[in-house]
Formats: sequence, C-alpha cells, structure tokens
Amino acid sequence: MTPQIKALAVHLLTATGAVFAMLAMLAAVEEKWSLMYLWLVVSFMVDGVDGPLARHYHVKTYAPEFDGVLLDLIIDYLTYVFIPAYALFKSGLMDGWTGWFAIIVITFASAMYFADTRMKTKDNSFSGFPGCWNMVVIVIFALQPNFYVSLSLVTLLAVAMFLPLKFIHPVRTERWRNLSLPMAFAWTFFAGWAAWVDFDPQSWAHWGLVLTSVYLVSAGIAQQLIPERGISRKAKGAQ
Repeated sequence: MTPQIKALAVHLLTATGAVFAMLAMLAAVEEKWSLMYLWLVVSFMVDGVDGPLARHYHVKTYAPEFDGVLLDLIIDYLTYVFIPAYALFKSGLMDGWTGWFAIIVITFASAMYFADTRMKTKDNSFSGFPGCWNMVVIVIFALQPNFYVSLSLVTLLAVAMFLPLKFIHPVRTERWRNLSLPMAFAWTFFAGWAAWVDFDPQSWAHWGLVLTSVYLVSAGIAQQLIPERGISRKAKGAQ
C-alpha cells in the first residue's frame, strides 16, 4: 500500500464521523437519547484515533488535496456542538426559556470559537473551553440536575470559551499525558456504559463519567496553576 493510499484512508476514516453524526441525529429526532449517545461515542472514538494516524501517515504531505483540519472541524461541530445542543433542548432537561438560551448560546459561541485562530496553545492544548458540549450534555442526561444548575453550567462554560484558561488535549498535550490519556479512555467507556443502560440513575457509570469529566475539564487549569518543574529550573538559571 502506497503512502498516498494510507494518507487518503485516514481522511476517509475521519469522514465516517459525518455518517455517525447523521445516525446520531436520526436517533435524536426520534428521541432515542441512549442510541444517539452511543453513535456519538463511536464518533468520539474515531476523532480520538484519526489525529495520531494523520500525523503518523503524514497526510499533509501525501494527501494534501484534502484539508484534514477543516474536515475534522466540520464533524466536530456536528458531534460536539449541534447534536448535543439539540438533544438538550428537545429532551426537556432545560425547559422553556432556558432551553432556548442554551441552544442559542452553545451554537453561536461554538461557531465563533471553532473559527478562532487562537484556539490552540503552544503545548497543543486549547485556549478556552473547546466546545466539547457532548461531554457536558451527557453528564446532564446522566444526573438530570435542576435546570437552573444546567443553565449555570452552560453559561459558565460558554464564557470560559473566551477566557485565557487552558484545557488539555488528552492526546496532544504532553504534560500529564500518562494520566490524561487513560482518563480519556475511561471517559469514553463510562459514556458508552451510561448510554447503554439508558442513563439508569443507579448505574455506577454516572460516577465514573462525572469524575473523568471533572479531570478532563480542570487538568489544563491545574497545569496553569502548578508550574512545570523543568520550566521553573530554567527560570531560576536565567536569573
């Protein structure tokens, strides 16, 4: 198999995310929320492996006619933003004006964030909350908190998209990756488990989902607060 075919195959793998997004949307229209999230979890798994494969097979060199970054962003907007926002509104978990507020804020703010050329930091993390609303909404589905709690969470994270706060990329952020990557795998497992049991409130999957979500959301901010040892030593040597 030539390098060109391997690189093209990676683009084709990424594009399957659009198919999984459509399957998730069809399930959402029928209000089959568990099935919707199972498809989103499958899409999340594809999104987790296509980046490393793209770098390994040098898609920018061997398949430059397709923009993998743009393709990834299109699919991410569907699976991370659009479909979860629709589910949050249509499910009634955020009722009345709070539901309208949520879908408008989530879709509008995320569109601006995805187009922001400053969204990546030097260590391949994200500057601001990276619009991972699929992670937020599945926690709301699992816990079903008061809609004012959900409203507060959505509002805070929407504002956080444009604040100088760091959010890790579990695969690309090197610092703490030995912990972050297993946490991302665990989140995927617990998300699939929670959806598989139809968000049964007695399921232990919910606790695992909450714990891994808290880590993935807060790890980058913790890294900002805790200076890296190597950097501290260099700074002392420069003084």
